[in-house]
Amino acid sequence: MWLAVPVIMIAACKQKSGESSSDVPKRTVFFDKSGMDTMVKPGENFFLYANGTWLKRTKIPASETGWGTFYILRDSNENKIHTILNEAAAHDDTAGSIGQKVGDLFKSGMDTTTIEKLGYGPVKPQLAKISAVKDYKDLVKLAADGYKTGDGFLFGFYVWTDDKNSTKNMAHFNQAELGLPNRDYYFKTDSASKKIRAEYVKYIAKLFVLTGNDAATAAKKADGVLKLETTIAQSHLTPVELRDPVKNYNKFAVKDFQKQIPDIDLADVFQRMDLKTDTILVGQPAYYKALDQLLKTQPIDVWKDKATFNELNGAAESLSKSFRDAYFDFFSKALYGQKVERDRWKLMAENVDGGLGELLGQLYVQRYFPPDAKKRMLELVNNLQIVYRERIQKLDWMSDATKKLALAKLDAFTKKIGYPDKWKKYDDVTISKDAYYANQQSIAKHNYNEMLKKIGKPVDRSEWGMTPPTIDAYSNPTFNEIVFPAGILQFPFFDLNADDAINYGAIGLVIGHEMTHCFDDQGRQYDKNGNLNDWWTKEDATKFKGKVQVVIDQYNKYTVLNDVHLNGSLTQGENLADVGGLSIAYQAFKNTPEGKSDTKIDGLTPDQRFFLAAAQIWRNKSTDESIRASISNNPHSPPMYRVNGPVSNMEAFYKAFDVKPGDKMYRAEKDRVKVW
Repeated sequence: MWLAVPVIMIAACKQKSGESSSDVPKRTVFFDKSGMDTMVKPGENFFLYANGTWLKRTKIPASETGWGTFYILRDSNENKIHTILNEAAAHDDTAGSIGQKVGDLFKSGMDTTTIEKLGYGPVKPQLAKISAVKDYKDLVKLAADGYKTGDGFLFGFYVWTDDKNSTKNMAHFNQAELGLPNRDYYFKTDSASKKIRAEYVKYIAKLFVLTGNDAATAAKKADGVLKLETTIAQSHLTPVELRDPVKNYNKFAVKDFQKQIPDIDLADVFQRMDLKTDTILVGQPAYYKALDQLLKTQPIDVWKDKATFNELNGAAESLSKSFRDAYFDFFSKALYGQKVERDRWKLMAENVDGGLGELLGQLYVQRYFPPDAKKRMLELVNNLQIVYRERIQKLDWMSDATKKLALAKLDAFTKKIGYPDKWKKYDDVTISKDAYYANQQSIAKHNYNEMLKKIGKPVDRSEWGMTPPTIDAYSNPTFNEIVFPAGILQFPFFDLNADDAINYGAIGLVIGHEMTHCFDDQGRQYDKNGNLNDWWTKEDATKFKGKVQVVIDQYNKYTVLNDVHLNGSLTQGENLADVGGLSIAYQAFKNTPEGKSDTKIDGLTPDQRFFLAAAQIWRNKSTDESIRASISNNPHSPPMYRVNGPVSNMEAFYKAFDVKPGDKMYRAEKDRVKVW
């Protein structure tokens, strides 16, 4: 993945209703010199040199957890989506049409009057079912029944590729059922973690009060839920442990796994889930073994309280304002430092994209993604692929045997740009303009049924994992693919009229980043066909791990909030992709006419312009709460180190900005990261 949260700068020219992308005036300025702080030496802190003045004069809006390039681009993109949705909502389109579905979903979400009248009525039927549970066997039945309507719990179920047979889809069961972001939140003893747990208990209690419990009863129930989740969390793997694809690949015949969890009737569970399979992949068997014991040993009333909380928490954003406010106060304010809610229309634009993304996507690309952009982007991808091939061929630490297979994998990349070649259908989704919660349920049912139909079937490699308007990119090791949605293919990442230093420093870095993910600590374990397969020689694998340890050690030394260290093991994949991506993008840039010239633009050499373009896309300022949460959960390093880390390992950067021994960012040759 490229991003973690929507986080960039300089909004694109706002289009008027009905304009196409060709009507928008061409941009002529592609670099913000005014945001630089030239009082900072590049070799002391390049991130601040590139962005320091901008950081000093920027305030984080109260409705955000940070502000910077991606946030501003996201806002610009949401305005485009808003135009589409307003037009669709205003038209009386044919029932079942694209315009009707996206327009009415948006309209139903904006109809807060109807939502308010309903209160928590939409979830009362499910709450009644929970209340009727008599024992843990009833609870398991209810948990399984719920998957068909979006109310399932207990089982981290999804359908995806079999990692060791990438032509086939499999039923996966992963660890599930924690309300806090990950297991570490339940066990850390620092003051910030204790405060978050206290706020979490208040939030749980608030939901119980809103559904009719007195304060004392609600507080007791909330304490019980936290204690149960803490016990469950003991069986969970850490975020770092979840990075190991081999450790998290455990294939079982259903009858054999049943022996390990005798008190969970899998035949009945699968029948209730409409799941027909005799083989499953279990990511973390320890969770299910613990669950099997906890269902019997923990009080059923506490399990029912947890199930009630799960239902209310999952639905809160779709219910009346008191529930939405409670959800915001914990998940946005307490966890991430956001002071006020974002505009309702922005939240609903995100909701439509998340729910009906390939319907909205068709309208989006028609208006905002010109064919020339896709063509130019493919040229850039191909240019970086050529460079990557050359770099693999010249590696001094990798044997010819491993190189041959690495090159075969590189050559087999699938490149997806802009939008899918074939669009998903949502024919079974019913959308009404005055039934927001029911609309959400209809989408959930569709998503579940779409998953079930894939089990045991050949993998459809044309399928996308992101919607076209998404401002992000990703690599998928099981498809051996790199994917760049239309949303990220706009300024400041990409502009058809920008010079090569800008495009290679920005979108070139993104391309190189995703390519390198296919060879990072996780991606390298998948072969050219997308199978989890140890294709490395033992010696080469050992050398690779030694080089990765240099990356881990380097990033472990970086700190935020005065004394909070980055987790180099958690961020190793993204750091490898950042370091490798920038190096590959730079070499590809040097193959262009501008890269070979000395002509200055904005008073900057081509090389300086390249590195500054890369630094300015990471222009970002975040709340302390958001930074702290990111260190615990996010596999990406904070923006400053996504800039300073990679450039500090590049000789070309030293030459471009005259960085010398004694400068804070200078690294001796022997200490620099050299992987790809």
